[in-house]
Parts: sequence; C-alpha cells; structure tokens
Amino acid sequence: MKQNYKYSIIREQLTHSLKPFSGLAKVDRPYAGWIRAIRTALGMSMAALADRIGVHKSRISKIEQDEIEGNLTVKTMQKVADGLDCEFVYGFVPRSSLENTVKQQAFSKASKEYDKLMQTMSLEAQDIPDSEREKLLNQIIDQILESGSVWK
Repeated sequence: MKQNYKYSIIREQLTHSLKPFSGLAKVDRPYAGWIRAIRTALGMSMAALADRIGVHKSRISKIEQDEIEGNLTVKTMQKVADGLDCEFVYGFVPRSSLENTVKQQAFSKASKEYDKLMQTMSLEAQDIPDSEREKLLNQIIDQILESGSVWK
C-alpha cells in the first residue's frame, strides 16, 4: 500500500470521527473561564471544589487563573472536571478539513518548486507556453501528494 493512500484513509476516518466536534470550535470560553463559570452556576464555593478534588482552597483560585492564561495541564483539567461532575473534552478541530490542509501544503510546496523551475528555465531561455504552466504546476502537486513528501 502506498504511503499517501494509507494517510488518505487515516484522514478520511479521522474526519468522520471529528464531525460531531466541528460546532465546538465556534463556542467561546466564558470570560472568567469554564471552571469558574460552571462552579458558579452550580453554586459551588471554591472551598467545596477544593474539598472535592483534594487540594487546598487557595489552589482553586490559582487553577481558575491558570485556565484563563492557558497554563493548566490536561491532568488538572480532568481532575477539576470530575470535581464539577463534568466530562473534560480535549481535542483538535480542523479549521477546514485535514484533506484541505494537506492539499494546501502540497500547493505551497509545489509553488516554490515551480518558481525555482521557472527561474532556471528562464535563465536557460527555455520558457514554457502559458497554456502549459498550470498543467506543470498540477503535475508537481500530484507528484508531491503521491510521494507523501508534503511536509518534508
């Protein structure tokens, strides 16, 4: 099995698995952070949450601040979620699609190779007709995708 075909199958399967999460990328974090927002909505004090997760009350304030600053570990987020009787969900949601990301990278890489090729051919007075330029660029893109060297 060709390497690029294998990755194409993996992308397809992962894209299918990620579909339910696509709407989550549009959800804004509450200003004070998820932990504080949920704790407050539950009517739970810092002391109560601290007791539930086995830390000192002063640590909760630090945890809430660290969430806003992006300084919490996944382990701490899971622990706090348990204390709030919530599920901690962690993942990545592609901005477009995994397939588009690969194709865009192949286009970017091919464009650089194409530009170098055009410069070399121009210096050697071997210009290609405009009608063939797009075809050549697409051939380079196809070669990059086939070779699996999109990110190299």
